Amino acid sequence: MANVLIIGAGGVGRVVVHKCAQNSDVFEKITLASRRLESCKEYQDEIKERYGVDIDIAEVDADSVDQLVKLIERIKPDIVLNIALPYQDLTIMEACLRTNTHYLDTANYEHPDTAKFEYKEQWAYDQKYKDAGIMALLGSGFDPGVTNVFCAYAQKHYFDEIHYIDILDCNAGDHGYPFATNFNPEINLREVSAKGRYWEEGKWIETEPMEIKMVWDYPQIGKRDSYLLYHEEMESLVKHIKGLKRIRFFMTFGESYLTHMKCLENVGMLGIEPVEHEGCKIVPIQFLKTLLPDPKTLGARTKGKTNIGIVATGIKDKKERKIYIYNVCDHEEAYKETSSQAVSYTTGVPAMIGAKLMAQGVWMKSGVWNMEQFDPDPFMEELNRSGLPWVVEELS
Repeated sequence: MANVLIIGAGGVGRVVVHKCAQNSDVFEKITLASRRLESCKEYQDEIKERYGVDIDIAEVDADSVDQLVKLIERIKPDIVLNIALPYQDLTIMEACLRTNTHYLDTANYEHPDTAKFEYKEQWAYDQKYKDAGIMALLGSGFDPGVTNVFCAYAQKHYFDEIHYIDILDCNAGDHGYPFATNFNPEINLREVSAKGRYWEEGKWIETEPMEIKMVWDYPQIGKRDSYLLYHEEMESLVKHIKGLKRIRFFMTFGESYLTHMKCLENVGMLGIEPVEHEGCKIVPIQFLKTLLPDPKTLGARTKGKTNIGIVATGIKDKKERKIYIYNVCDHEEAYKETSSQAVSYTTGVPAMIGAKLMAQGVWMKSGVWNMEQFDPDPFMEELNRSGLPWVVEELS
């Protein structure tokens, strides 16, 4: 049985703690740490009341390697689950390296001063982790995460070669606010306002933000406008999916969301460089974050569903084949179970599953790895058991 340290007490952290407590036969000891100790205490009480499971809590600044090392040395976890911000991936990875502790995260590194997602600096730890005999599992959320596993599952069971992949992310939830983001506003708005990119015939092609749109009919939701973005899982999938010719990522946005975001961008509120304001330096997007609803408060008021999946086209037995693998998650059902909405739920559940497979030795080898590099079958089985059942449809 495993001793796990969970760093991060936002909406996703809440789901991860719930799911680990539900699997207390695997996660014998659970510690939740954050710089927001009051959130840790709230979740601690919630877990005790709901499951009768005692978890420990701790305060830590995830930007400080020294603080992280001291905490890890005190807790002595088998695995550290990084459910903090993507800005903190490298400090937590470094602390795990210094303490010879396995590592897992849900999103790849993003430099706080550059709106750019990339695995380069995390992949650079591969040999160090191999030498230390420890493992890092990168991107064990939904996208990245489950979408990577869907691709690996399609490759293993449905294709000899996959030529085209579209990753499709639809959130049809309604929280009732004129404008809000379903996860960290700073991360969300930087991701959406950045230039799009997709990979085709061995090279990356850049587009203007929201330049490419298609309409997709999402099961249990209906037709939605879907816009091409760059998303991090594509960076690893182009390395590991055999025969791939093109991969794209699409996400749905309503007109109200896009109008609000464009207005904010036009007046400079999405800026990441400090500006002078009445003798003080402020970062516009960080100030905007303080004005928007905290994503973890959206669960109680969000209704509707998410649908996230992949459409893969390729060759099987010399014939063309096209399949759609997806999950539908209900915001209200997710809240009923974990007091969090479906966007947090769909990220938190796979984080627990990744840690569970590592703890059980099912997915365990030294070095730094992406999700699609492991056998997808155990993960897919756990999705069905853990609240994220999936569907495979053959498309003509």
